[in-house]
Amino acid sequence: MVEVNEHRGEIDGLPVFWRSAPSPEGAAVPLYLHGVPTSSDDWLAFLQRGGGLAPDLPGFGRSGKPGSRQYTIAEYDRFIERFIDELGLERVSLLVHDWGGVGLAFAQRLPERVERLAIVNAVPFLPGYRWQRTARIWRTPGLGELAMGTTNRFTLRLLSRESNATPGPMPEEWIDSVLAHFDQGTQRAILRLYRSSPPEVLAASGQNLNALDMPALVAWGMQDPYIPNRFARAYAEVLPHAELLELADAGHWPWLDRPDLVERLVDFLSGE
Repeated sequence: MVEVNEHRGEIDGLPVFWRSAPSPEGAAVPLYLHGVPTSSDDWLAFLQRGGGLAPDLPGFGRSGKPGSRQYTIAEYDRFIERFIDELGLERVSLLVHDWGGVGLAFAQRLPERVERLAIVNAVPFLPGYRWQRTARIWRTPGLGELAMGTTNRFTLRLLSRESNATPGPMPEEWIDSVLAHFDQGTQRAILRLYRSSPPEVLAASGQNLNALDMPALVAWGMQDPYIPNRFARAYAEVLPHAELLELADAGHWPWLDRPDLVERLVDFLSGE
């Protein structure tokens, strides 16, 4: 395993935290994009195994969470471009999970900058998706704020029991990581992101996925309670050169149920 380094910088006035580890020479650097409500903590095992970059997206983790941002898909798309520009990268191999799917907007806008693409239980930028129960609560003014304000260790352990295939709540390390950064700034970012993304916006955000001709891998935990399994197949069908890997014994964070998935994804991103 390689050493993982932590960095802090600033992009257009926004404080940004990211992690990095050396990746094999000759291949595009892996870029890992986390979802809600997590951070780059998700990717430590991946970075240790194969190197790469993993930022805390704006509004999450240790990055800035200003109230002046809208936290829309388009805003995250532009942030990804600025982030890799600041690090001097022409191309990346991209892995997106959950709301890290904002990276798909970047990939469609600048496909020449993405060498390989891995999609893992990502929010569907596809027609026909309807938000699940918790998301509908977050999208409702007043109710969403109440739900955010009542999130604590007890409720997170209770609600996360459905997130993974392994019996019981998500691992305590995962819960600790979420709660460490679940402040008002992150809560605001989550609410704005969900409220700016009705189903028609999600579908429009993926309208050019069929033009992405880089090698792609769709890896999906089939016991995901938030996103129906049909969207795994839909992603694989819309991407011209995609392989579908369905994991019957894994949930929404499938690498936690199936640690062997880490190596499979890292090998794909490196071209092995």
